[in-house]
Amino acid sequence: MSNFLVFAGTTEGRRLIELLYRCGVSVCASVATGYGRQLLPDAVKVFADRLDQDEMATMLQNLKFDCVIDATHPYADEATRNICQACEKTRTRYLRIDRPSAQSDGCVYVEDARQAVDVLSATTGNVLLTTGSKDLDIFARLPDFQKRLYPRVLPALESLERCLTLGYPQKHIIAMQGPFSREMNLATLREIGAGLLVTKDSGETGGFPEKLAAAQDAGATVIVINRPSTGRGMRYREVVSLLTDEFGLRIPDTVPEELL
Repeated sequence: MSNFLVFAGTTEGRRLIELLYRCGVSVCASVATGYGRQLLPDAVKVFADRLDQDEMATMLQNLKFDCVIDATHPYADEATRNICQACEKTRTRYLRIDRPSAQSDGCVYVEDARQAVDVLSATTGNVLLTTGSKDLDIFARLPDFQKRLYPRVLPALESLERCLTLGYPQKHIIAMQGPFSREMNLATLREIGAGLLVTKDSGETGGFPEKLAAAQDAGATVIVINRPSTGRGMRYREVVSLLTDEFGLRIPDTVPEELL
């Protein structure tokens, strides 16, 4: 029986873990936080720690996985680099799930959070910040960030503590699990009176089109941080097909369509 490790952190990662589990194969998951652990099936072995490249390589060497699937977030470029290089060191089969990009006209595109701050510095008004907790320190360099920025982050203790430590006011912190509907995004924009929305290109699965539609409804300008170039990615269905062909994965008829 093949032995799989999925580095999760996305909807696709959770889908794949559920699929492999239902197929009766050996599957483990690696997530960066305890919150990520809560979203996975109880019966799946989960490693809930942030690992560096050497720690990943040691784990792969010790547990002898046949294949590693990188289903981390499209913007987790450092994690992807570490996973890929750990697989190369241990000669472990590496696959990466990539989401289709969702480029759209009418948005302001920037390369990173620093450029987004530069753009915001030339504007006024409230901002719905939907880029997660990782770059909150960079956005805190905006001179009036405590008045203007409303970060929407995961409802995890780590995220909330980071917001508060950096000085974001409690009344500005929106702690919710996405992805969000067009209506929810629109209601949030209107509630906080935001004329600007900062986001990453998280693709359809990550709710990117719903953000764009809501911003258009609200008359808000969208600032999009471009994805880092990681390469080597495949679509979810392509990965499932490859696992079927290369590793003999057998999918029972009872598996729900949404997992395929």
